Amino acid sequence: MFQKKLYLGTALCLLVSVTAAFAQDSSAEERIQTLEEKVKKLEKVSAPKATSLGLSAFNPAISVVLNGQYGYFSENATNIPGFQIGDEGFRAGKGFSLGETELDFSANVDHTLFGMVTLTAANEDGEDIINLEEAYIKTLALPYGITATAGRFLPVFGYLNAKHRHEDDFADRPLPYRAYLNSGFSDDGIQASVVLPTSIYSEIGGGVFRGRGFPAATVKDDTPGLVTGFARIGGDFGTGHDWLFGISYLHARDNGQGRESDDGLVFTGSNDLYGIDFKYVYSPKGNNKHTEFSLQAEYLFRNEEGEYEDTLTSAVADIDDSTSGFYAQAVYKFMKKYRVGYRYALLNALKTPAGFEGTALDSEGHNPQMHSLMAEYNTSEFGRFRAQYNYDKTHGRADSQVILQYVITFGAHGAHTF
Repeated sequence: MFQKKLYLGTALCLLVSVTAAFAQDSSAEERIQTLEEKVKKLEKVSAPKATSLGLSAFNPAISVVLNGQYGYFSENATNIPGFQIGDEGFRAGKGFSLGETELDFSANVDHTLFGMVTLTAANEDGEDIINLEEAYIKTLALPYGITATAGRFLPVFGYLNAKHRHEDDFADRPLPYRAYLNSGFSDDGIQASVVLPTSIYSEIGGGVFRGRGFPAATVKDDTPGLVTGFARIGGDFGTGHDWLFGISYLHARDNGQGRESDDGLVFTGSNDLYGIDFKYVYSPKGNNKHTEFSLQAEYLFRNEEGEYEDTLTSAVADIDDSTSGFYAQAVYKFMKKYRVGYRYALLNALKTPAGFEGTALDSEGHNPQMHSLMAEYNTSEFGRFRAQYNYDKTHGRADSQVILQYVITFGAHGAHTF
């Protein structure tokens, strides 16, 4: 009897609820419409404020790149005989090191401008140093395919200079880059380029820079110390074949302020550096997820005109001569997470000037060269573990080198260019 009453009461409650719901249906619809109108009004009020403030300015993309390594070298010399090089051109030190840790901040300022700041931290002579590598703005919406960049950044020269080193296929930069470009340089200035309306990718551009360090050194002058120009074309053919070809030019002045080496060697004058670069990539059926093969090569030619002075011996040498160098490499991705590579690099050095024996200009009677073998495992595009062996004959005698490296990226990091 009690259960029947319970069932009857429950059914009665349900009937009353349904009846009330139908009775209030029209009023509920009216309330919903009223709320929708209020939301639309709020959106109209808030949208202009968000646009004017530029929301991306309060939410920049932040990324960190950790680059650590261990190096074993059978020889102690770290220079390149026959060449006066910058601080970053020397061979890496022995043992464990953090290499260069990179911190990037980037964001679209608005629909017309992009901004980026890159800080690097490295250990120099036992002291941790923080450097401002890049701080620039770049246009996003100029007409006719024009792009302009202003501030401090990595100028376009050759294939590698405009790239961060953690993007490289090997643990160290090739010999020509170490000798001529301090392994890669950033400078203060402005650069502009235009993509031409052609059937294949075609771009020309150039820049004017202060010359704040190697390969130029005119930081105390009010006139530009470095000028660049470049042109490149590229495209694809068939299925999975991509290529890029470029030529570059760099004119740098040095008034003796920046290329003074530890052995007292000072250069005053100018140099013209010419470059040719090429890259070819093959991905079966256009999909590089599991398999990819790439060929890459650059040839650099430098004409140097000026005066070298050995401040320790007062020896002076007038130079108006040329040197050159090249590297070529092949990298094969044979599985999703595994790659191997080989690179050969060669420099043609000047004959040692009289009185400069034992200095950085002493070529020791031979041309520096190096063979490199690389193997790496990638946990993903953000985690890389690499082992590299160099058979280094920059000093004529063999220097067996083993470099173990990790490159870890976390945070919002943009895609790498071709």
